[in-house]
Amino acid sequence: MNDVHRLGPTTATPYRDTVFAAWERFVQGEDSVSGVRPEVVVSWHRCREQYRVDPHLSAAPVAVEQIDHTLEHDVVFTELGGLAASVAQDVDNLSGIVTVTDATGRILAAWGNNATLNRASSSNLAPWFCWSECAAGTNGMGTALEAHGPVLVRGAEHWCQAFHNWVCAGIAVRDVVTRDPIAVLNISCWRTALPESTGAWLSHAVATTRRTLRSRARDSGTALVAAYTQARGRPATGHAAIDTAGKVVIADERASVLMGVPASTPAIDPTVRWNPGLPDLIGISRYAHRQAAHNRDWVGSTQVFTHLAEEPTPVTVRPVFVSGRMVGSLLAFGTVDGELLTDVEGPARPRMQPRRLVALRENRLVLLRPSEVYLAEADGNDVWLSTDEGRLRAASAGLDRLDDELADAGFLRVHRRFVVNLGRVREVDRGGKGELSLVLDSRARDRVPVSRRNAPAVRRALGI
Repeated sequence: MNDVHRLGPTTATPYRDTVFAAWERFVQGEDSVSGVRPEVVVSWHRCREQYRVDPHLSAAPVAVEQIDHTLEHDVVFTELGGLAASVAQDVDNLSGIVTVTDATGRILAAWGNNATLNRASSSNLAPWFCWSECAAGTNGMGTALEAHGPVLVRGAEHWCQAFHNWVCAGIAVRDVVTRDPIAVLNISCWRTALPESTGAWLSHAVATTRRTLRSRARDSGTALVAAYTQARGRPATGHAAIDTAGKVVIADERASVLMGVPASTPAIDPTVRWNPGLPDLIGISRYAHRQAAHNRDWVGSTQVFTHLAEEPTPVTVRPVFVSGRMVGSLLAFGTVDGELLTDVEGPARPRMQPRRLVALRENRLVLLRPSEVYLAEADGNDVWLSTDEGRLRAASAGLDRLDDELADAGFLRVHRRFVVNLGRVREVDRGGKGELSLVLDSRARDRVPVSRRNAPAVRRALGI
């Protein structure tokens, strides 16, 4: 990673003055932020409306002391720490520092130029302090935790005025299954610009750690299939295995009908697992994960509404462990065993479906009802929404994240690149070789391909 010297300073532009003027207006309550990058506008909106961070905060707060890391997380911290230490000399030459944080934005360690480290300490840009967005506003570390990709925050793009002399770039390493952040690798410089290529360098730097997590996730998928195979002999109306995010790894024919996923089709790789679109079940799986962390023998049961039944179906949830780590759960429909969970409005309840989707039109935020959106399309980490208001960029990055948010709002993943509002499907076109495409009720009569692996779920959802 000795090519970090390529991240040398670039010449400042009038953009800095434009951003500062927009920042002054925005902190006073105005919403017009012409000339500011959309990803920064969205972050400012979170800081002002959701987190209510004081823009005149002078230093990051002390981090809460709590131990909530898994062994897998510790491995990621160690790998990123070794990487950061290996490039410390190159960062020192830039008068910069490199930091590693955990998923809450707590800085675990910092390396680099001694003078810059001393200057950073006055703003608590140092270990034992928290730099999440909700604690310190828009910044490289905190905003990377909110984004799916590298983040560059320059000067007055920081929400807190005390940090306007800093330029920082961060990238989050995320759990391959849940997509939750694990850690952030970040570079910060004092009054020294970093080029746009910084993001590409950060992505390359964490690639090895990501490959390790993907390999481990595939091994977990294999273990879930093995546990499912062993458990199928027990009496039940249907068996399935789900990961810790509630995605289906494999299901038998009975369970596949209830969950709306293909039958007996293993999805070992986390990128191709099935989304059942059953929010109660997803919430129960997350609850099981929390319970099993304290009691490995925990088993629970509840009732969930499935795709075809008018009445709820009982289901037993049994966690699966590999080397002491929970990797998912086995589901047995039609059985009741273990702790009876009657309060699905409690901790097992997933997040409510969004009343509004946030999109961007130039530098303005557009709030959309789900019914106004008929198609979401992935373009790298960006997501574009086809809406009654035209084609807009979604504020949230990553189609997987949007797919999860809209699973209980009538949307379905029909292709690795497309999520469709089923209520806006006007026609289904069957090709000569059995392939499907959906024609939407948009003005342009948009046509969306259905992948072969998603076709059975689409047919069931549409009743064809």
